[in-house]
Amino acid sequence: MSQTPQVAAPPAIPGAGGIVVNGLRRSFGDVRAVRDITFEARPGRVTALIGPNGAGKTTLLLMLATLLTPDAGTISVGGHDPVTSPSAVRRVMGWMPDALGSWNALSVRRAIEVTALLYGMTTERARERADELLSLVSLESLAQAPTRALSRGQKQRLSLARALVHDPSVLLLDEPASGLDPAARVALRELVRGLARDGRTVLVSSHVLAELEELADDAVYVEGGASVSAERLARAGAAARPWRIRSIDPAHLSWSIADLGVPTADVSTIGDAVLLPFASDDEAASFLAELVRRGVRVTAFAPAIGDFERTFQGLGDVDGAA
Repeated sequence: MSQTPQVAAPPAIPGAGGIVVNGLRRSFGDVRAVRDITFEARPGRVTALIGPNGAGKTTLLLMLATLLTPDAGTISVGGHDPVTSPSAVRRVMGWMPDALGSWNALSVRRAIEVTALLYGMTTERARERADELLSLVSLESLAQAPTRALSRGQKQRLSLARALVHDPSVLLLDEPASGLDPAARVALRELVRGLARDGRTVLVSSHVLAELEELADDAVYVEGGASVSAERLARAGAAARPWRIRSIDPAHLSWSIADLGVPTADVSTIGDAVLLPFASDDEAASFLAELVRRGVRVTAFAPAIGDFERTFQGLGDVDGAA
């Protein structure tokens, strides 16, 4: 992809790449929105930012995007400090907020072109870049439509195109799949994975943990304005999680589960599936082997939730500081 015209920038921090955050803090009056966040998001990988509402995720993203100044701590984005070198950070970073204004009077194509011009591209290059991105985010058929006519999902795709217009090496994506239909979600996942494979650093915040499970390589958990410790994450991730079991003969399955001594309180059903908790994959595999040995014709046996969701849920049951 073409780079934007060269502009003098402060030197990158030696040895730094991707996103590096240490001891970050930010308050609004008496409210400590971010009190101690430390993490690293590495190039070539997609990192999920996970936490409940009010955990400090949005404040963190705004600081990474040079839109808020931290009270304490350090940040490096693509080797540059957002506080001392905001222009350098903006040249290497693409920022896709949850909701981005779309210049209602402009066409989709023109909105991308104007964004490219704001990054210093020539008119000709801005037009070329618009063509590339319209194809990339599948908005070619809407190129001449006014942005005010776009659906929520279409506006999300336009927002992603604008974030990518200057070919950034670091991407901040806040709820990127919001409003997208299932097919568009799959396309977005493939696109983001491809961007990471090209060597970019991608940080994604989303409340849909199943979606992040399919997208991200790594995860950063925040709670109460602080990053969760590795020790606490390990304990939360070791919690039992439900597995979904289906059989051609549900009655035989239910009888076998009871005969194996599983407490009734541990058994639940959703539709034609039985849900049982297992503390580990080994325990689940042993139970499946026993069902098969008893002649139960199992058609599905898999975790009902992913690792991210198990850890997130487990944090509520694990004592200790974040």
